[in-house]
Amino acid sequence: MSVSKGGIYKRFLKRPMDFILSLLAIIVLLPIFFIVAILVRTKLGSPVLFKQERPGLNERIFSMYKFRSMTDEKDTSGNLLPDHIRLTKYGKFLRSTSLDELPGLLNILKGDMSIIGPRPLLVQYLPLYSEYQKQRHDVRPGLSGLAQVNGRNAISWEEKFKYDVKYTKQVSFIGDWKIILLTLKKVFLREGISSNTAVTMEAFKGTEKHEQK
Repeated sequence: MSVSKGGIYKRFLKRPMDFILSLLAIIVLLPIFFIVAILVRTKLGSPVLFKQERPGLNERIFSMYKFRSMTDEKDTSGNLLPDHIRLTKYGKFLRSTSLDELPGLLNILKGDMSIIGPRPLLVQYLPLYSEYQKQRHDVRPGLSGLAQVNGRNAISWEEKFKYDVKYTKQVSFIGDWKIILLTLKKVFLREGISSNTAVTMEAFKGTEKHEQK
């Protein structure tokens, strides 16, 4: 059975490329890792890394790493305060520059994630997906993806899923590098960091579970 060029890249070349590029990036950016970690420890406290379970390829759960960008401030009842209160000026800087995402390179190195793919979302969203939306888990989740270079958190959930599923059906070497270059542009311009109603993106509450073509 013949395999298309895109299929060869997806099956045999994408993972080695992810490993090599993430390893090189970690080596080159190591001084920045240390500086950001020290500042997070000083300004936001411990732990420096934020770890959260996310679904990956075939909905397999893994621990995703990010630099912490919020405090642990709580109300008198011991409940965490709203995100917009706990997100400090330094935390906003980390998010706007995407420096908080640097530890995700470790996830790529481990094989949990890819450089490019649908962003890993929350585990509690899994039961809410339609069969169409579940297709986003047919590939490894990415540090950046097609949805991120087409609006990031400033677009609707429906648009995000459309881009995510579109990506799973057209994975290619050229396509990945286009997204990488567009991601660098987006990071430099600091575009699409927040939605209009939340500090990042409003929670996904599910949609009518119909098939989309």
